[in-house]
Amino acid sequence: MQIPRLHPDTIEEVKHRTDIVDVVSEYVVLRKRGKDFVGLCPFHDEKSPSFTVSPSKQMYYCFGCQAGGNAIKFVMDLGKRQFTEVVLDLARRYQVPVKTLEPEQRQELQRQLSLREQLYEVLASTAQFYQHALRQSLGQKAMQYLQQHRQLKAETIQQFGLGYAPAGWETLHRYLVEDKHYPVQLVEKAGLIKPRKEGGGYYDVFRDRLMIPIRDVQGRVIAFGGRTLTEEQPKYLNSPETELFSKGKTLFALDQAKEGISKSDQAVVVEGYFDAIALHAAGINNAVASLGTALSIEQVRLLLRYTDSKQLILNFDADKAGTNAAERAIGEIATLAYKGEVQLKILNIPDGKDADEYLHSHTADEYQQLLADAPLWLNWQIGEIIKDRDLRQATDFQKVTQEIVKLLQNIVNSDTLNYYISYCAEILSLGDARLIPLRVENLLTQIAPASVQTPSLRFRKQESKTPKLSLVTTERSLLEKAEALLLRIFLHCPEQRQVIFEELEERNLEFSLSHHRFLWQQSLEFPLEELDLISNLQNRYLESGEDLAIVSHLFHLNEKSKHDDILRTPQLVQATLASMEIVLREKRYRHFMELWEKIDIQAEPDKYKSYADAIYAEKMRIQVLDKQRSFSIAELF
Repeated sequence: MQIPRLHPDTIEEVKHRTDIVDVVSEYVVLRKRGKDFVGLCPFHDEKSPSFTVSPSKQMYYCFGCQAGGNAIKFVMDLGKRQFTEVVLDLARRYQVPVKTLEPEQRQELQRQLSLREQLYEVLASTAQFYQHALRQSLGQKAMQYLQQHRQLKAETIQQFGLGYAPAGWETLHRYLVEDKHYPVQLVEKAGLIKPRKEGGGYYDVFRDRLMIPIRDVQGRVIAFGGRTLTEEQPKYLNSPETELFSKGKTLFALDQAKEGISKSDQAVVVEGYFDAIALHAAGINNAVASLGTALSIEQVRLLLRYTDSKQLILNFDADKAGTNAAERAIGEIATLAYKGEVQLKILNIPDGKDADEYLHSHTADEYQQLLADAPLWLNWQIGEIIKDRDLRQATDFQKVTQEIVKLLQNIVNSDTLNYYISYCAEILSLGDARLIPLRVENLLTQIAPASVQTPSLRFRKQESKTPKLSLVTTERSLLEKAEALLLRIFLHCPEQRQVIFEELEERNLEFSLSHHRFLWQQSLEFPLEELDLISNLQNRYLESGEDLAIVSHLFHLNEKSKHDDILRTPQLVQATLASMEIVLREKRYRHFMELWEKIDIQAEPDKYKSYADAIYAEKMRIQVLDKQRSFSIAELF
């Protein structure tokens, strides 16, 4: 049944009572700045705060991505939720009486409104039940395990709400359903009991297990993890997915760690519950656990809300299983790491220990030093590639080189690629500095596509003798087509305008042709989301007396351009930007080449090397851009 329409009075009262700072601070670390608060925008990735919350206006606004609105819109956009659903949640939170336009539907509304609240309540009662059982004689074995094996103090056991699930098949079921009178369907929806396949009735999901509550960011219990105290498998059992709990969107101990992450400007992700608990017990309070799954984009973005530097350290075991776990955990976030959106590091503790074991024999300061020394994830992966390989053997050398090339081919940033090619060339040279240029050339040749026609690292002087007239003609043609296509997409695809604007700003690219530059400047005088942009621009041209005919073809789409420009828009944007930047980089390449050719290496060795390095950097960037341009711009016109 659909949620009924809300009475306007209810909506207005929710707006009046809701505190936007209170709502936003649950998801964003806010810092006071004058009368307002600032933080990292949750709607786009950024390194410095551009997200502002105004208590006086009860509004938020991001100067980076232009997201803005009130508390209701914030929760809607962040959680991709419907208006009525958000208003109902806020009404419950701020105790606003709910009125609907259809009084007969009020009972159904209250039922839907209270379901999540009832789930929170039954899970909180269950957590208390488990905590009580831990302190009874039946929980003695679990308590001994915590105190002796895990070496946890009473305050830590209390802090994390650890408990014990009795061994009986229906102990929790009887407590919740018969004693506390919760509806059996509600307890089942909370993931605490399951129906028997035969004979009817229900049985407890968790039996004779040490219980670890899993909480959301606000500290509410949403699920449990249970560790066996016997030989029963699995060793760890998590609650099933429920209305409140999604394993791929939850991080254990984030409610306890979010302030520590913000303060230390770094997040530590460990494998197990007790690794995270042990770190917090030792005063290292920026640690969370991944619930045994590969890190998802949602989990990473959740963590990155609390760190300005975007620094994430994965601390998994150093043995084979730990290495595999680290590679699994990298999972989806490799794309973010390659782009530099996450500063990802990998910590493997020596001797194959996990964080909990390490802290039994080492101090918190020693662990902090391990974190400080943790290598960047690419360095770690390169180390894994060369581990147990003899580079003096041809077969091993070939395999290592192939794997390194595969790794480096994914690096988007030219400066990063430049660094790692040199880094790997030194490794492959086995300490012989004379071999480094050869190894660089070899890696570069394999990383770059064979079709790239740029001079080699030996900078043969005859290659710089390309007729300048031909180059200028080619550049003009490429620029005109690339710029025209980018402007066409900008005009006809409002959803791409922010991306195009930010990419041009970030890459420091400008429209080189005067008529394109004028059109771009005029476009920016209107909001990026303006739906009537083309009509407004046509009027602007008519008012200014500028020649409209030279750009009027960009205001219309034929059947071919509808297909190419609209259906393949994201690919086209990247292709056009790459083409524009290639022209800029080739100009810089030739400029440095001309300067380099005039230098006497004996008289000015430092300047000679400086120009050579600049040529090399431009060459590598061109090759990266050529890979990004996966199809020819010329074919699209």
